[in-house]
Amino acid sequence: DGKQNHYDLVIVGGGIVGMATAQELITRHPNLKIAVLEKEPTLAVHQSGHNSGVIHAGIYYVPGSLRAKLCVKGLEMTYNYCDKHNIPYKKCGKLIVATSPEEVPRLEVLMDRGLKNGVKDLRMVGPDVIKEIEPNCVGLKAIHSPHTGIIDWGLVTKYYGKEFEKRGGTIYTNFNVTKFSVNTESPEGSTSGLNHEVKIHGEDEQNQVVDCRYVVTCGGLQSDRLAEKSGCNREPRIVPFRGEYLLLKQEKSNLVNGNIYPVPDPRFPFLGVHFTPRMDGSVWLGPNAVLAFKREGYGYTQVSLSDLYDALSFRGLRKLAYKNLGYGIMEMYKGIYIRAQVKQLQKFVPSLQFSDVTRGPSGVRAQALDRDGNLVDDFIFDSGTGELGKRLLHVRNAPSPGATSSLAIGEMISDRVEKQFDL
Repeated sequence: DGKQNHYDLVIVGGGIVGMATAQELITRHPNLKIAVLEKEPTLAVHQSGHNSGVIHAGIYYVPGSLRAKLCVKGLEMTYNYCDKHNIPYKKCGKLIVATSPEEVPRLEVLMDRGLKNGVKDLRMVGPDVIKEIEPNCVGLKAIHSPHTGIIDWGLVTKYYGKEFEKRGGTIYTNFNVTKFSVNTESPEGSTSGLNHEVKIHGEDEQNQVVDCRYVVTCGGLQSDRLAEKSGCNREPRIVPFRGEYLLLKQEKSNLVNGNIYPVPDPRFPFLGVHFTPRMDGSVWLGPNAVLAFKREGYGYTQVSLSDLYDALSFRGLRKLAYKNLGYGIMEMYKGIYIRAQVKQLQKFVPSLQFSDVTRGPSGVRAQALDRDGNLVDDFIFDSGTGELGKRLLHVRNAPSPGATSSLAIGEMISDRVEKQFDL
């Protein structure tokens, strides 16, 4: 039956942002036929299932910025959603620790940001209180954020999916979108003319075609390529950075109670190594940040020459690498020589031994870069031009903390969709 795969709205991408958006839209518009297309066999295979699993409080972001507002709101929404659906989480709190005198002023700036952002119950504590909260941690001063938590974001994404299906949505897995085209003839038996104007084609040409009126893409690591398929500019480009974690050996996992983070160095693009307890009782240490040799490459042996060429031939990455050459080399060194990473972690927990750790999992972060080598920090929406452009909305960058903010981001994208497509 040709009618079956006609939809009002299709969301491409079954990660946490795509599923939060799908859930929100079908809740607001129960009468619309909505589908999600995901190229992997299950939801949340990439960033949504390969992250540090932290529920962030919203301390780091510039006051008044979208990231700050969405994170603070997203944290509240996440806890409410999890309580309602009985999804397990732990509010284990977080310390951001200054270990040297020059970090203290930067810590104070962070504290001020957190307060301006409306992060609840933040306090500045000294060495004694640090010891009370984390007996093995040392520091001159720290920010304590009691509402920072941990959760399995892959599981949360699957709950969004269940909720979406329960409300009548359809999820297609193993559907790798290869192109978008505009449909010129009206669907069979339709008297209303051009109802479903966009055709979305999958890899398996024979049976993978979906017709719809409107499309939203939330492609994460593939977001620039999806946008390109509909004639948008290639920039900002996505450059994949792999973060490699170490794992505390099981008998040592009681070294920390909650999250312990460094004071970020404003000169460098990434946060630095931290201690992150996990829902399963393990503790992750790290990550470093190195260029991944494949968009979805979780190890050194996973290489895609076309992805690598794509990244290295991009002027923006070369500029970023040049600006941060020493930092980049150090990160690669830490990835290969675990001792270097352990040494950084010992600044916070001196009793940590090299023999306490093993190599752990890794994740790949979709970092949007402009052509001048600047990391793109904010949300980027794009539509392209022409007939297709009127019917598409690309979410090209939904920056960290995307998981914590997912329900708030889902609301924001839904508002945008309603306005743009006049739903």
